[in-house]
Amino acid sequence: MGNVLFYHLTRSPAEHLLPVLIGKSLAAGWRVELRGTDPDRMDWLDRQLWQGDGFLPHGLAGGPHDVRQPVLLTVAGQAAANDPACLMALDGAEIAGDECGGLERACVIFDGGDGAAVAHARDQWKALTGAGVTAEYWSEESGRWERKR
Repeated sequence: MGNVLFYHLTRSPAEHLLPVLIGKSLAAGWRVELRGTDPDRMDWLDRQLWQGDGFLPHGLAGGPHDVRQPVLLTVAGQAAANDPACLMALDGAEIAGDECGGLERACVIFDGGDGAAVAHARDQWKALTGAGVTAEYWSEESGRWERKR
């Protein structure tokens, strides 16, 4: 069973962290599902990932080559046809405890400036740890990402 890492954004937006996390996941040989809640936001992220500094091969779910995508952008409720080893959830997208059993890692990325997002992340932490998933909390408050205990 994989663990879940909670990333508390306080200094940078998700689109700055995602290429780093995705790059590390691809380097580990993992396929990634990037799950959001809003199709328009995922479409925007699709464009951002193509325009970034490095090449991150990916696609939006619903295309003819979903099964072959190293990174597949989905919206909650869509199946990830690429058989991901890592699931990254944005904007309050849910991750169920039983999903973590088949993953190497899951990541919950949330905006620390949004009180509702912070409250939702706390609820996700309680639900996932209550289901037996090991969780870690990461903060960028100091200016660099640090694991908090």
